[in-house]
Amino acid sequence: MTDDVVLDIPSTEEKAQHYKAMGDSVTLIHDVIAGNAMTEETDEEKKDCVSRNVEHLKIMVAKEWWGDEDMQPSNEAIAAGETYTA
Repeated sequence: MTDDVVLDIPSTEEKAQHYKAMGDSVTLIHDVIAGNAMTEETDEEKKDCVSRNVEHLKIMVAKEWWGDEDMQPSNEAIAAGETYTA
């Protein structure tokens, strides 16, 4: 008997949904940093939102089941978000 880890690999449709959600996070991070989103919220609320979206992107980028999807926008948003919340 082996202790092989079974990966929960999403379907192609589920991957597309995850990738779209990542794009939404990328857009939100950049929009908050640019001052185009959450304009009525406090700096603390903005940083909290960016931090949550950065964490989401980090989790998703680390998934091993991606194919040839471009992770550069996500990685750039992670870096920008970490700078913004530092």
